[in-house]
Amino acid sequence: MNRPLLFLLLLCILSDAELAKSSPGTAYLKKTETVSGTVVDKNGQPIPGATVTIKGSKTGTSTDQAGKFALNAAVGKILVVSAIGYKPVEQTITNAGGPLNIVLLEDLMELNSVVITGSTNALKKIESSVAISSFSSKNIEQLAPSSAADLLKHVPGFVVETSGGEVGNNLFARGIPSAGAYEFVQVQEDGMPVFEDGALQFANADNWLRVDETISRMEALRGGSGSIFATNAPGGIINFITKTGSNDFGGTVKLSTGTSGLFRTDLNIGGAIIPDKLFYNIGGFYRTENGVRNPGFKANDGGQFKMNLKYNLDNGYIKLSYKRLDDRNLFLLPIPLTDKDHPKGIDGFNPNTGTLTSRNFSQLSVPQLGGGTYNRNLEDGVHPVVNAYGAEFKTDLGSGFSVNNNMRYTNINMQYTAIFPGAEPQTAADFAKGYTTSAGASFPVLNPEYTDAGTGAVVNPALVAKVGYWAIDKQMRNFANNLRFDYKNDKTTLSLGYYYSNWTSNQQWNWSNLLVSVSDNPQLLNLVDKSVPAGSSNYSRTYNGVADISFLTRQAQTKGDVNAVFGNAQIKANENLTFDLGLRFDMDRYSGYKATQSAAQSLDNSNNTGFDFKSTTADNSITNISGPYQYWKYNINRLSGSAAANYKFSDNMATYIRYSNGFRSPLEESYFDNASNLTALKPTVINQFELGYKYQGQQYAFFANAFYMNLDNIAFTDVLANGTSENKFAKAKNLGLELEGQLNAGDFSLTLNATIQDPKFRDFSGNGFDYNGNKVRRIPSFYGTIRPSYNITKALTIYAEVNHFGKKYSDNANVFALPRFDVLNAGVSLKVNKMRFAIDGSNLTNTIGLTEGNPRITTAPGSIYYARPILGRFARLSAAFNF
Repeated sequence: MNRPLLFLLLLCILSDAELAKSSPGTAYLKKTETVSGTVVDKNGQPIPGATVTIKGSKTGTSTDQAGKFALNAAVGKILVVSAIGYKPVEQTITNAGGPLNIVLLEDLMELNSVVITGSTNALKKIESSVAISSFSSKNIEQLAPSSAADLLKHVPGFVVETSGGEVGNNLFARGIPSAGAYEFVQVQEDGMPVFEDGALQFANADNWLRVDETISRMEALRGGSGSIFATNAPGGIINFITKTGSNDFGGTVKLSTGTSGLFRTDLNIGGAIIPDKLFYNIGGFYRTENGVRNPGFKANDGGQFKMNLKYNLDNGYIKLSYKRLDDRNLFLLPIPLTDKDHPKGIDGFNPNTGTLTSRNFSQLSVPQLGGGTYNRNLEDGVHPVVNAYGAEFKTDLGSGFSVNNNMRYTNINMQYTAIFPGAEPQTAADFAKGYTTSAGASFPVLNPEYTDAGTGAVVNPALVAKVGYWAIDKQMRNFANNLRFDYKNDKTTLSLGYYYSNWTSNQQWNWSNLLVSVSDNPQLLNLVDKSVPAGSSNYSRTYNGVADISFLTRQAQTKGDVNAVFGNAQIKANENLTFDLGLRFDMDRYSGYKATQSAAQSLDNSNNTGFDFKSTTADNSITNISGPYQYWKYNINRLSGSAAANYKFSDNMATYIRYSNGFRSPLEESYFDNASNLTALKPTVINQFELGYKYQGQQYAFFANAFYMNLDNIAFTDVLANGTSENKFAKAKNLGLELEGQLNAGDFSLTLNATIQDPKFRDFSGNGFDYNGNKVRRIPSFYGTIRPSYNITKALTIYAEVNHFGKKYSDNANVFALPRFDVLNAGVSLKVNKMRFAIDGSNLTNTIGLTEGNPRITTAPGSIYYARPILGRFARLSAAFNF
């Protein structure tokens, strides 16, 4: 044999032997084959959308709706299988052949899930030094929230009022007192604000947001780094993250109906246009509903459309998104009740389903100074039309450097029309005897006669009241851009960013008062004085049921220009200890104008209106907008900071400590009220200290966070029934503990959250009042949720949920206590192949739980008073098909 050939043969034999010794039982040439399998949960139910990747590479796929996957991989390689809400597992590929059956166990409280909100470096929740709660799409499906606020009530540290209906609700973060809305948190979609300021007047952040099947997950950060990664967010950041497409086509179709006359259809689909490169996701909903508190028309009617495109670059991605929301919602406000200690409905008014809003006076047409009429349709309710455009770009620059830019432009046009209660209801006789206009003039009626404004028939109502027919138009726009550069190595992640946002809010008000009977399906009334001859001065107190024509009119603009530079450093001192440091410097510029409102006057004194009002007082309080315009400017240059340390005792246990200092700029109403002297305004400053502990075992998980807060210059700006504003400022402090827990014991599981706190006012006194040491209004010292569930079979699950709300006060003076209450919810779900059927019931015991009194009056409540209770009993049936 040829010697060179013999030498090569011997070399191959020796090499083969050495490889066999170093890897016994395996071939030195690793065979590539198609690996297939199914990913399921502990009950054997498939997990769609699970990610299956080859460890150490970018090669991977995802499971279809049946939980199945297939990919090419070499024998000996390791598959990493993960899914949102489950602990990841690793599986070695062998020559055994046959499909793999991979079981994922639930990631209790998602402590091993990666969170991205309030951080520049995506970390597992157990490794992060912030108090953050996360909810996957599966969690959201199980909770079956009726609104964004209904979902957020499951977050400890957030007092969320859901009594306003689907929109217009209030969130109080960590006991921070406020006038309402989402004043101290920023609500985001995909890391960018739904609107820069979430507490503009009549523009609560949840007006622009709906929870539907396009939501992949929601992350809610409390305190912590909120002030570093968002302006005006010392209370936290709430981030709704949208689904994106993958290589596998799939989606969800869902139909829902309910006892409130609900019909709703949801759709979400996603897939690849170019595999591994270009992906899409499209979804949205349409819903129509009479409402639990049925006003006699469709209380909620409309929907939204969302889409996004994502293109993968070699070292990053480009993502484009669009959302259109066009929805009408009934805004619910306080209703008449009796018995302050054990709230009850009054005769003829159901406290669980009644509302002072009615189709009987949905159309408003009232004369105006200078001629013409003002026309409005109450059936439009809160009607925003939102168009939002987004673009995100991220790329790896090499050597540990990367750049990310996220942009969003939002345009909003909203008509806001709702019935607001004023002074408390009175008997028909007492009301007539003490009649006054909104301008304060007294016009007692000596011989009253009430008639139906629609038919003219004489009526004898038991109780009557003036209610506000408040009409607001807002035109809003917001452009926001977040640019960030990151550097990362094994020990350190450094980030430097620049955030810019400009926004404009134009608003016009035209408010009138109506006279109505106080009952279910209230009637619009006219009131005349029969002791005065018809046609004579002061004969009538109303004009077609309107008691005060356009008593408050307003035209104003507020602009914001936010410039902020921020930096964050995350330093891994060793395998267990991580430090987090952040700074943000805001250079924010606010400006605007307010038009002059004419003094109250009578239309009969105006010669060019075309109307004769000599026989009624309904026009005596009428106002109008005219020049001159008053312009104002306000600047804020302020540094925010945060420092934290996280120590991980093991993969399952960690603790952290954090200090943060942040601020909230003055509110829109504060600028309006103080436009002539802005030196009275200061930002609200909040100092927070936090100590957290997280633990996850095989069957249970626990998360506790203690906090202490000092708050300075908190603004109260509620607009009262007479059109004036509170315009008060206070200090406060709060010491609290937030708790979350989850237990899984076979087929039984239990989740809970609770908050214990003691928010009190400091340095809050003035002319005629002293509230020092009083409890902060509308915030209980203890509240929480406990939710047990049980799997009767692998496919059939039942649950119950109890929400507890402790005693709180309606007012800063602490004279009206809102009693504690509990709410019982329950439901059942059944999975049949790709279908999921569910029945979810809310407030099954028809609890009359009060969330607020009447913020539009300052006097102590009488035997019949206004307060806003939660919605009454409601049940919803849904059927979802996943494909």
